[in-house]
Amino acid sequence: MSSTTPSPADRHHPALKMALELGPLLVFFFANLRGAWLIETFPALGALGGPILVATGLFMVATVLSLLFSKLVLGHLPVMPFVSGIVVLIFGGLSIWLQNETFIKMKPTIVNTLFGVTLLVGLMFGKALLGTVFNAAFRLDEEGWRKLTFRWGLFFLFLAVMNEVVWRNFSDDFWVAFKVWGTMPITLIFTLAQMPLIMRHAVEDKAPEDEKA
Repeated sequence: MSSTTPSPADRHHPALKMALELGPLLVFFFANLRGAWLIETFPALGALGGPILVATGLFMVATVLSLLFSKLVLGHLPVMPFVSGIVVLIFGGLSIWLQNETFIKMKPTIVNTLFGVTLLVGLMFGKALLGTVFNAAFRLDEEGWRKLTFRWGLFFLFLAVMNEVVWRNFSDDFWVAFKVWGTMPITLIFTLAQMPLIMRHAVEDKAPEDEKA
């Protein structure tokens, strides 16, 4: 199935894919950290609003550049970064237009809920969609995909709830820092914790003529 068949780019550029996904987040973090300096140095950025809105604008630019670079180098747009990028542009644009930080703060909640619900509803209809979401660089048997899809579906919902708790109860700076230095390590730890399951259910690559269209 195409949803579980990795492309050559996905096989050979895992570090590049991670850098393209993490890069815009780092731009967001450091732009917020140095927001006042950026506004003072580049007064035109002040038209966007306060530091977090300046960071949001730069985050949007970095996201677009990341997607363009991904298309040029990898030859395609991975589903998850693409969908996340669309939500960044919509909610980031609303935050700047309305001068309301709430929209960009809700972006992780919307994206994670969308992916979590999509994965779990797909399982209800007998479809393990994780390979499509992640453009997976590995192949599993059907049971492996079902188990991994269920786990990631729940994990995405956990991330959505966690984002709501953090942005509603802590400062802007803490929320921005948590997006990079909290969410990413938690996701990495969760991903590594799935390796035993992946190894148990991994299947050997088949020759192209044996693969189903």
